[in-house]
Amino acid sequence: MTATPLRRALALDPGRLTLAGLGFPQAAPGVRDRLEEVVHSFVLGYNDGLARASGPLDLSGVAPEFRGFAYEGAGMSRCLLDVLSLSGGRRLQELREEQGASYIHLITVGAGWAYARLRLPVWKLTRPWHPLLGWLAWDGWGFHQAFFRPEAVFGRRWIERAARGPVRAIRDQGVGRALWFYGAAEPERVAKTIEGFAPERRADLWAGIGLAACYTGALPADGVDDLATLGASYRADLAQGAAFAAKAHHLSGIRPPGSAIAVERLTGTDLATAAAWTDRAFEQVACPPSSPAAYEAWRARIRHAWAEAHQAKETT
Repeated sequence: MTATPLRRALALDPGRLTLAGLGFPQAAPGVRDRLEEVVHSFVLGYNDGLARASGPLDLSGVAPEFRGFAYEGAGMSRCLLDVLSLSGGRRLQELREEQGASYIHLITVGAGWAYARLRLPVWKLTRPWHPLLGWLAWDGWGFHQAFFRPEAVFGRRWIERAARGPVRAIRDQGVGRALWFYGAAEPERVAKTIEGFAPERRADLWAGIGLAACYTGALPADGVDDLATLGASYRADLAQGAAFAAKAHHLSGIRPPGSAIAVERLTGTDLATAAAWTDRAFEQVACPPSSPAAYEAWRARIRHAWAEAHQAKETT
C-alpha cells in the first residue's frame, strides 16, 4: 500500500523509539530485552495500523504474547487518522470489530496516546464505544505524557490542564504504567519515585505499577515479591492493577508465564480468578457509566474483592 504524505509523516522509526534511545535507565539483564520488545511491538502495531488505515492488521511478525502492545499501537495510529480526517472514529471502531475484540482495553488505551499527542481532550471529535471502558483512554493519555515527558511528569510532578479534575486519578494510573519502563522495572527505583509524589496521588501510581508489572511479566517471582513488599501500604491498589492486567490477558486467551506468576504474587490468586474480580466489580457499579466516578467505583470494587479474598486467606 502506497503511503500518503500524512501517513509517512506520522510513521514511527522502530530503530529510534527504544528505551535506550529515550535515555531511560538500564534495566537488569533479561528484563531490558523484554521491555524493549514491548516497545518494539507497539511500534510495529502502530505503523501497521497507520499503513493499512483500515482492514485487519498483519501482526505475523509479533509474538502472540506481545500482540496486546501491538494493538495498543494500532489503537493510537487509527485514532490519529480518525481525528485528523474527521471520520468520527470509523477506523478505530473497525479495528475493534475486525480483530481487536480480544484487545479492547489495549486499543482504548492506545486511543488515549493519540489524544495526548494531538493535545486534545480525550474523545474530542470521536466517541468511545463503551461508556465505562472508554475512560481507559485517560490512562493512555497519562502513559504517553510520562513516557515522552518524564522530566516534567516525574521531576516536576506536572499535570496537564486537561487532566486536572476527576480524570486525574485515571491519568495517574497510566503514569504509573509508564514509570515501570522509566524505572527499568526496578522495584526500589519505582518505589522511590512514587514517594516523591503527593500522598493522594500514590495509590493511582501503584495501581499502574501493578498493571504494568503483570501485563509485561518482566520480573521473576522474587522481583515481584520485592515490589509487593515496597508497596505494602498500597497492596489493594497493586492488586487492582494486577486484576486489570489479568482481565486483558484472559480476554486475549494468551497467558504469558511471567504475567501469570506476577498476577498470583500480587493478588494471591490465579489469573482467571483475578480477571473475574473485574467482571463482578463491573456488574456492581451503580453510578452512571458515563462518568469518571463510575470508573473509580469499578476500581474500588476490585480493591474490595482483593481485600475480602486476602482476609479470607488470612483467617484460614
